[in-house]
Amino acid sequence: MNISNLTQDYYYELPGELIAQFPAEERQNSRLLVLHKNDRRKEHKIFRDITRYISKGDCLVLNNTRVIPARLIGKKKDTGGKIEFVLMRRIAGDDWEVILKPGRRAKPGARFIFGEGLLEAEILKLVEQGNRIVRFYYNGIFEEILSKVGIIPLPPYIKSEMADKERYQTVYSKIDGSAAAPTAGLHFTRELLDLLVSRGVSIVYLTLHVGIGTFRPVKEKDLRDHKMHPEYFTIDAVSADKINAARKNGGKIIAVGTTSCRVLETISDENGFVKAFSGSTDIYIYPGYTFKAVDAIITNFHLPCSSLIMLVSAFAGREAILEAYDTAIKERYRFFSFGDAMLII
Repeated sequence: MNISNLTQDYYYELPGELIAQFPAEERQNSRLLVLHKNDRRKEHKIFRDITRYISKGDCLVLNNTRVIPARLIGKKKDTGGKIEFVLMRRIAGDDWEVILKPGRRAKPGARFIFGEGLLEAEILKLVEQGNRIVRFYYNGIFEEILSKVGIIPLPPYIKSEMADKERYQTVYSKIDGSAAAPTAGLHFTRELLDLLVSRGVSIVYLTLHVGIGTFRPVKEKDLRDHKMHPEYFTIDAVSADKINAARKNGGKIIAVGTTSCRVLETISDENGFVKAFSGSTDIYIYPGYTFKAVDAIITNFHLPCSSLIMLVSAFAGREAILEAYDTAIKERYRFFSFGDAMLII
């Protein structure tokens, strides 16, 4: 396998019209490109055909995080200047790390108001990449206030408004906390999951709260110099036991999305067995990495030069991934968050 550490080697040209602006009319009717990583063979299917590749005894691992209305548009308390926050992660209590613009207005001590004063924020300190730690002040329950004043932060390449905001949530979303959806899971329906369970497939849930940084390209010339932003995750003992049982009995561990994959690789030992754990992960997977826990990945098509395309390149090989992406472009697949899916086995 030819391994490159140059970020530019993970670039590809994508026609703008292939960036999906809306989800498929029916979740399970997205297209599915199946890539067999050992021989680079490709098959063109519909997502509901995924059941042909998942067998009795396999374990499907899904991220049940739920996107919160993490985008806040408000104003500086003393001057009225416009400000925009995107919540990245909760530090503790009412302290959050946020991305904000314009940043020059947000020095420590500055205060901002949102929703005509329903929510107020004070800048505590500056952190990496120009983000800020802020403290929120409000009367009532934070989540209820946020639902009134916040906006679901769609990726920057989606220019259209969504009529049904639930289409940017997986059908199994449960735990509030993400600034972005784990989009590989958007293709599943309850019926599809029930069918897999009826065939003896083990369905397991973990939680990783996705940060908006997932959309940022790797800017360093040498990809090894890139730093991942830490993201909170948790997996309980019941889920870990099911994964380990499948591993012990010869089943495949299939990660739905790069988020599930990163958690599994974070908590795995050298033999692919996992343990219950809660904490943060900043694991950065790029070519040269040896996978321990994951046997197959269901994913979408990722941005050029992103850490996500590097992860799937680590799994299948850079040449195989770029070749598959080239095929997907020629076949007019839909790309990114609302786009079509890929199964790498």
